[in-house]
Amino acid sequence: MNKKTINILVFAAALMLGNSLWAQQLSDESSGSRDARIARNLDIFNSLFKELNMFYVDTLDIDKTMQTAIDAMLEDVDPYTEYIPAKKSEEFMVISTGEYGGIGSYIYERNGSVYISEPYQDSPAAKAGLKPGDRIVMIDGDSVTGWSSDKVSDKLRGQASTTLDLVISRKTAAPDSLMHFSIIREKIKVDPVSYYGLTHGNVGYIALETFNEHSATNVKNALIALKQNPDVKYIVLDLRGNGGGLLESAIQMVGLFVPKGTQVLQTRGKTKQQERTYKTTDEPVDTKIPLAVLIDGGTASAAEITAGALQDLDRAVVIGTRSFGKGLVQATRQLPFDALFKVTVAKYYIPSGRLIQEIDYSSKNDDGTHKHTADSTAHYSTAHGRKVTGGGGITPDIKMEITPASRLAYNIVRDGWAFDYAVKYAAEHPTIASPEQFTITDEIFNDFKAFIDPKRFDYDKVCETSFTSLKKTAEAEGYLNDETRAEFDKLEKLLKHDLNKDLDIHRDDIEKILAREILKNYYYQRGQMIYGLRQDKFTQAASEMFNKPGEYEKILNLPYQAPKPATAAKPKNNRRSSKK
Repeated sequence: MNKKTINILVFAAALMLGNSLWAQQLSDESSGSRDARIARNLDIFNSLFKELNMFYVDTLDIDKTMQTAIDAMLEDVDPYTEYIPAKKSEEFMVISTGEYGGIGSYIYERNGSVYISEPYQDSPAAKAGLKPGDRIVMIDGDSVTGWSSDKVSDKLRGQASTTLDLVISRKTAAPDSLMHFSIIREKIKVDPVSYYGLTHGNVGYIALETFNEHSATNVKNALIALKQNPDVKYIVLDLRGNGGGLLESAIQMVGLFVPKGTQVLQTRGKTKQQERTYKTTDEPVDTKIPLAVLIDGGTASAAEITAGALQDLDRAVVIGTRSFGKGLVQATRQLPFDALFKVTVAKYYIPSGRLIQEIDYSSKNDDGTHKHTADSTAHYSTAHGRKVTGGGGITPDIKMEITPASRLAYNIVRDGWAFDYAVKYAAEHPTIASPEQFTITDEIFNDFKAFIDPKRFDYDKVCETSFTSLKKTAEAEGYLNDETRAEFDKLEKLLKHDLNKDLDIHRDDIEKILAREILKNYYYQRGQMIYGLRQDKFTQAASEMFNKPGEYEKILNLPYQAPKPATAAKPKNNRRSSKK
């Protein structure tokens, strides 16, 4: 047994109340109050730690060992309760505020190197001329060879107005050439609204990625801007893939669309302090404009509060797939030495009174898996009497089917084939069509196929692997004889993968991936979003629902008033009367 295993076993045992030593001491409830038991067990843990540190044969990594102990203790509660050491507290605050000092770029790690993935539009990185595919070689004179993306990210960040010296290698430049950049860091504000604009002719679209301190304000600004466009008749709020964030931000978000003072949710916890009722506090932007909210399995937490509350209040039609199902509330507690503790303190209940929590982390099935929440089959009513269910996330009013991407498309993304081709394409083409017009032509697609090296392409040949397994099983069970072997040989030839053919078969999936990768080299995230909306089935479903007379009102149990037909204006009498 190695040292790491010993550390984990010892400290997990020391911290879990199920430890046999503690169980003996705690079996007699009369031996003391809960507080006394806590104090006693802390004394045991402190003594055990001191003894281990003093007498264990090898030198312990104190920080790492203590982190192991903390992780073991928190493993028995929900996954949202977590210890955040001081070195990660700044990153946690970036998530809450959306602000940090740096150069403004996504980076990613691949094959032991870290690359620029996509500079933010108008960021120091973009203004300096950094491009997707640039491999980071040195930062402030330090070689980053072997560094993780987290370590590189820490080095790229820093106080605004400080200078960063960066050396990169660009594959499309001269071989083995290095490029030097001197970049002044700025205060980067990551806009939680990744895109807003007009789509499908009369739909105002807003994509929200997270719920931080600026989310409600930025959505409000986008909403006001869209309403100033006379073509906008409807609004879509896209919360797909939005993992949530600040609870207060969700209350403010709902408040943009419902009257001031509307109850959005209640929280209930162990103490009276966690029992609260949240109502909107600001004047809304618009309580009448038809509204749809898009959700999927990645919609969670504050995003589910927003979608669920607007559904319960019959203020919006929810479109998509079932949401994640997180009905728990966390509070952040300050710990000594600048560490933080994010702990689950309550469950929340949206306006209909339902809890949408999917998993009950307090109990487990016989096989060790967690149970589902008890009210997953309970029924509740919306403001207009529609039936909705609790538990298991938010069930959409209009359900969408998601077709999973092919394994081939997954391999192309995973191994960076589309990314690398887009970098090459951008180096060879100074300009391309706008995101509204750009398409993957036959010429581009065939060039991409030629770009892929079949010898280096890591192909998940699931069909061939399954066939080989079947053939071995048939042989092991005595079914592989001369007759069946001939049939197996025929089938093997039919199932042989042809990469060029498979690329053609899955062209639709590959085109979408390829177009997005190419567009971000010219138009950043905005270009990717505009292109994606051209083929998005979710927004298309929203547009069809809005533009079908009475459909929106029917779903929400609202009274429908057909638009009045335009009346022809009476012709003006331009004849002049005259006396004769």
